[in-house]
Amino acid sequence: MSTITITDAAHDYLADLLSKQNTPGIGIRIFITQPGTQYAETCIAYCKPGEQKPEDQAVGLASFTAWIDAVSEPFLEDAVVDYATDRMGGQLTIKAPNAKVPMVNEDSPLNERINYYLQTEINPGLASHGGQVTLIDVVDEGIAVLQFGGGCQGCGQADLTLKEGIEKTLLERIPELKGVRDVTDHSNRENAYY
Repeated sequence: MSTITITDAAHDYLADLLSKQNTPGIGIRIFITQPGTQYAETCIAYCKPGEQKPEDQAVGLASFTAWIDAVSEPFLEDAVVDYATDRMGGQLTIKAPNAKVPMVNEDSPLNERINYYLQTEINPGLASHGGQVTLIDVVDEGIAVLQFGGGCQGCGQADLTLKEGIEKTLLERIPELKGVRDVTDHSNRENAYY
């Protein structure tokens, strides 16, 4: 069962919108585009009967059904759909704290756990320099091959950042990881941050 919360205010607002569609049985579908990435967007769309996907999870609400996209579901953990009123009227808000973060635990594949820590701990720090690092591959039984991008590419500090910061953090979090390696060519110094 999904742990998404749809507040009463959001339910009533959506029920009112749906009632104006003149389509018996119409519901909503909640999904995330590009879940588990920094580009994740949480979306709510009308869902006419039969438009849902077979693997969607149905959540029966008082006035309508919310269909939860199966792929998005782990990323909707602790999500809250609310309707907030203000002077201008009101707006539907969706807070999905885990939309950009893949859910991981000890049993998750190594690459998923590496990506999790890159997204949650390492990239937020690099973002202040306009940089980010992505996982390209895991080779030789536990060496993470990483690629620097943005302001990190060509930065003279990248090797230090890789060894002192990134490798240290990842090895602390993921005991079976053996090390990290960089695939980026740091001779390209365009856009580098100093």
